[in-house]
Amino acid sequence: MSGLLAGKRALVMGVANDRSIAWGIAQALAREGAELAFTYQGEAFGKRVEPLAASVGSDLLVDVDVTDDASLDRAFEVLADRWGRIDIVVHAIAFSNKDELTGRFVNTSRANFQRSLDISCYSLIEVARRALPLMSAGGTILTLTYGGSNRVTPFYNVMGVAKAALESTVRYLANDLGPDGIRVNAISPGPMKTLAGAAIGGARKTFRHTEANAPLRANATLEAIGGTAVWLASDWGNCTTGEVVTVDGGYHVLGMPQPENI
Repeated sequence: MSGLLAGKRALVMGVANDRSIAWGIAQALAREGAELAFTYQGEAFGKRVEPLAASVGSDLLVDVDVTDDASLDRAFEVLADRWGRIDIVVHAIAFSNKDELTGRFVNTSRANFQRSLDISCYSLIEVARRALPLMSAGGTILTLTYGGSNRVTPFYNVMGVAKAALESTVRYLANDLGPDGIRVNAISPGPMKTLAGAAIGGARKTFRHTEANAPLRANATLEAIGGTAVWLASDWGNCTTGEVVTVDGGYHVLGMPQPENI
């Protein structure tokens, strides 16, 4: 592939460090010629993101709190002033109180449930609403989910519910924005060694288990996820919308572990 996204402008939301899935996607978009902008939340994350953005030729960074309407409005005003249009949005934002990802799901608190759904799911709607006027020529919105949305995964708890809601939101947005030429899809990687993944109880065991049992005997890589994002954002993906594309070495097709691991 070469230059598949030349001339495209992409907003990447949710890069935490150089092991973030969002960063893997950003690198892939940049390699294919896309011009990038980044959001971050707070000064600490801004200091991490700034050198990464510079490494792909971007100086457009905006501080955003997705729970604050005024913050989101300001961010998209900056993008409108600087760019005038957006072709691609990558939404890689999720949250749950770490303490509630180690106990029993039945003990999920109302406050954490509401905050988890707000940040992990509703924020996609808020972002799509503001991106719509800047996608007058159509475009692509991508988000990230996980198999714990439809299969019980130990310690994933309320995040499984939030990701299930996110996947449903993808389908409804795909239908709503389709007439505007905007495609909306989710990528579902398996376990990844990321900052967000480390917050899940038993993350290391889960990573080793899926690697040992997936048909490809491997977990997804940032490069594989980035390549999937390029496909979905490019003209090759122009008839794909409302999908959850799984990139997990095939683990999702299994009904039980491999014989040697039983």
